[in-house]
Amino acid sequence: MQKWFNVGKIVNTHGIKGEARVISKTDFADERYKPGSKLYLFMPDSKAEPVELTVKAHRTHKSFDLLTFEGYENINQIEKMKGGILKISEDQLGALEEDEFYYHEIIGCTVETLEGEDVGKIKEILSPGANDVWVIKGKGGKEILIPYIEDVVKEVNVNEKRVVINPIEGLLS
Repeated sequence: MQKWFNVGKIVNTHGIKGEARVISKTDFADERYKPGSKLYLFMPDSKAEPVELTVKAHRTHKSFDLLTFEGYENINQIEKMKGGILKISEDQLGALEEDEFYYHEIIGCTVETLEGEDVGKIKEILSPGANDVWVIKGKGGKEILIPYIEDVVKEVNVNEKRVVINPIEGLLS
């Protein structure tokens, strides 16, 4: 069965020439949205097959990515896509560098300290700036924020869904 990964959501139209305003959900926007790339549009509450779209052009505007698709030249065609989720298939993921991971590989991992103490499970990833921050749901529902930096994250094993950290002082208190 084909696995799909969310790379963006069409939230509006932009101008009248068929540009779609997208909130990006990918670390690799330049690659995912480069002209010629294939994206698959899934409409909420629709049982229809996803629509294959080919990116014609990509630019950024404020905090949005603006995309145009081949064969879609006007606002009315894009209007119908509002609320749609843009996805790629698992085959399109491509290889990552060492120490790079996809969000879906990290979310759900169990976190423990070097001493083997269970910290909790990663439930979310924030990308506020220079480095990602992993949000862990700790014991008693407490949220713990772990910066994804070498000093803290010592081992990531996505196959075993396990992360080992060396908590810097004050991180877990």
